[in-house]
Amino acid sequence: MTTGRSPIRYVVLGSGGLLGTPLSALLGSSGDIELHALRHADLDITQEPRVRALLAALRPDVVINCAAFTRVDECERQAELAMSVNGRGAEIVAAAARAVGARFVHVSTDYVFDGSKAGAYVEEDVPGPETALSAYGRSKLAGERAVQAAGGDWLIVRTSWVFGPAGPNFVATILNLARTNPELRVVSDQRGRPTYAPDLAEAIVALTERSASGVVHVANSGVCTWYDLARQAVALAGLPAQVRPCTTAEFPRPARRPANSVLDTTRFETIVGRPLRGWMEALGAYVEMIRA
Repeated sequence: MTTGRSPIRYVVLGSGGLLGTPLSALLGSSGDIELHALRHADLDITQEPRVRALLAALRPDVVINCAAFTRVDECERQAELAMSVNGRGAEIVAAAARAVGARFVHVSTDYVFDGSKAGAYVEEDVPGPETALSAYGRSKLAGERAVQAAGGDWLIVRTSWVFGPAGPNFVATILNLARTNPELRVVSDQRGRPTYAPDLAEAIVALTERSASGVVHVANSGVCTWYDLARQAVALAGLPAQVRPCTTAEFPRPARRPANSVLDTTRFETIVGRPLRGWMEALGAYVEMIRA
């Protein structure tokens, strides 16, 4: 039965990535939505005239920006590119969305925090300081500030430790290494909340449907270390590799990582009415899917 209502027009930027892929699939399965899923090849968000022209032509009701330069260590080597995509790109899209009267949903990261807080980070906690952040964190923080400065109807979804089937991620890397290495050493002194990309996609749609605005933290339930996550993934996959803990000092990387980037998701749970499932359950679903 048709309702006679016009479909809601969504534009998803970065639709071929880790989050954009499941998000586009979810939105595309709804008969009430007109979806325009755009990959980087379709639209480079740093090209302002092209962004403005395309959004003006499509006249979307909602624009969701999943496009980002997320390779954290590579951002240290290409800091200008990171700022161009994650900072300036977000600014361009936010302004273009406001110009056509669209809601703008922007995806950000736990890495805007320096990790010095003892407890979980709430939305009201002040990010930074910039001098204590990685190049990736600084660029994503610049994007957040640009979205807020653009005004209009906006939502920033901060998330953390995203894994899933549609792109490179920590869990996939660990499982690949565990197939060819008898022992892996993984840091055990960084804490956060893993997030399964398909669950994050559902959360973003739920927030959008409820007209949520401002900043909202979203992650699967439960807290762990990178070591905990790696050990559980290897065990679920039935791989023989031994996962051993180590410290950040023993495993230095080009980009600094926060020792604590646990996000408090109480606001999300209040808006939607439920938490996301636990990270171990979500991890099990992911491992089962990639093994099938």
